[in-house]
Parts: sequence; C-alpha cells; structure tokens
Amino acid sequence: MRNDDILILKGSEINSLLAGQELRMIDIVRGAYEAHGRGESSLPHSTFLRFPDNPRDRIIALPAYLGGEWGLAGIKWVASFPGNLKLGMDRASALVVLNSAQTGRPEAILEGSLISAKRTAASAALAAQWLHGGKKINCVGLVGCGPINFEISRFLLAIFPEIKHLVLYDLDLARAEQFKRKCQETFGVLEVEIAKEAPAALTSSSLISLATTASTPHIEDLSEVSPGSTILHISLRDLAPRIIISCDNVVDDIDHVCREQTSVHLAEQLTGNRGFLRCAIADVLVGKAAPRRDAESIVVFSPFGLGALDLAVADFVRKLGLAQGKGTTIGSFLPEP
Repeated sequence: MRNDDILILKGSEINSLLAGQELRMIDIVRGAYEAHGRGESSLPHSTFLRFPDNPRDRIIALPAYLGGEWGLAGIKWVASFPGNLKLGMDRASALVVLNSAQTGRPEAILEGSLISAKRTAASAALAAQWLHGGKKINCVGLVGCGPINFEISRFLLAIFPEIKHLVLYDLDLARAEQFKRKCQETFGVLEVEIAKEAPAALTSSSLISLATTASTPHIEDLSEVSPGSTILHISLRDLAPRIIISCDNVVDDIDHVCREQTSVHLAEQLTGNRGFLRCAIADVLVGKAAPRRDAESIVVFSPFGLGALDLAVADFVRKLGLAQGKGTTIGSFLPEP
C-alpha cells in the first residue's frame, strides 16, 4: 500500500480472519495490558455523546495510542442503542480507524463491533484465567444473552476446554432461547440451561459473566454466591455499590473505570475514596499483585474498556487482511499535497 491508500475491512471479512484466533487474541490483549501498565500508552478519557431525549442511547469515542513494540494510534467510534434489539438489529455498531503514528495519516478503517466484542471477550477470558486461581471450571453462569456474552463463552471455552455447562439468564426469554440454540450449534456438545431468575445463574457456578444493557445496578445480594467466585463485571453497572465495596476488586484502569456512573464510580461516591480497588489487571499479569486477596473472597473484574486494546486487535486484523489479500484498498484516498 502507498501512504495515500486506505484499507477497508468489513464485518464478514473480519469474522473470517479471526475464526479460530481466540488464543492469539488473548495473548495480544495481554501484551496491550502490560504495555499500558508500563506507561507505553496514551488514553484520553472516552467521550460520550448522549441524546437529551433518549438517555439510554450513546455513541462513544475512544482515542488511543499504544507505543512500545506496537506504535499504534487510532480511535474506536462505537454506538450503543439498546432499542435496536426490538428492531431486529444489534445493540452496538462501531468502526475503528487506524492512523500512522509517524505521519498521523489514516491507514485503515475496520468494522468495529466485532473487534470490540472479541477484544472484550479476550479481556474477560484473560482475567478469568489469572484471577480464578487455576481452578478447573466445568460450568459458567451468564447474565445477559447478547453478542458480548456469546463471544465471552467462545473465549472461555478456548481457555477452559473442560467447560461442559452454561447457565443463562436474560430478561427476554426468547433472547435466552436463541442464545442457547446458537451456543449448541456453534460449540457442539454443551449443556445449556436457561434460568428463570438471575440469582439461579449467579449461584450456578464459581465463574460468572455479567454482560447486560443495565444502566443502573440491579444486583443487590451476592450472599448465595460461592466463596472464591470470580465475577466478570463486563457491563459495569449491574452490581450495587455496597456489593462492590465488599468484594476484591480488580479493574483495567482505575482512573477510567471511576467515571460515567459505573458501579465502581458509585462506590467511590459512596465511600469518598478508591481504597476498595485493589489493583489493575496489568499488576497481576506482571506479578506486582496477587491474583486474589484471599481464597474466600469474591473477585470482581470491572473493565471500562481501553481503546488501546481495540487498536492492538485491529492491527492484528489489518495484518492478517493484508497477508491474505482480504479487504478493499482505496487508492489515492487522501488528497494530493
């Protein structure tokens, strides 16, 4: 490609390129977390575009730079419109733009919802691998039956092939049934149970993933959850702040996650400090912090979602696309100097 060309990769191409690449993406996400932990990144706070007449809808801009061995710059522009589900469309849509870190010129535009879902799932699986204490897992509880928890299931199965049982809960029973069918069709021999109430999914396993569209906390009690459990708090607004305070909390970035009325942010407002946050996941990955506070505590992983991870996965996709001749290259995209 010339420096005035731009590569465009659409969703179907990205899906094909990333098929079977779960373990590689988990390694990429780990490397990006470690680089961020070393200070080799620039991550301005994400910007939320909101709509006064519809507060649930939002479009988020996540600019980022990932340095060190990466040398990546770019932005993810991701929309979250929960009402899309009733229209038969996905809640989220997105694109990722990759820029040259040397010239600033845009080099690639990629469909971003798949990249976002897979980097989120890779992050969740990586956290489960490190925080769950090396325990064998044969069952996972899933609250929220959307694309994110589906991808998390895929990535958890890559890390924990001994998983044989999923317990699902969603407010929309039809959505849960559709999720169950898709899991059985995609993952083969897997027992999938639909819980009638959320607590049944929370108590079914010592590994739980929360990926909902909740805008305010709705889980007020974890007393029946097994000691030593790990909760992947992916949607960030499910757990009541008092629950957060009582748990062993690991995040992706403390400054980023204490924003936008997340459960962690609400807990900070309640306590007036951030002392309930033990560490960032990068600290665990490089051995600066233990995976768990103690064997009996419930670990909650709350990742705000770092744009640097999206860039790392997008760059991997771009390189695969160029190597395999996938995507559309638009020549002379930029104007003549």
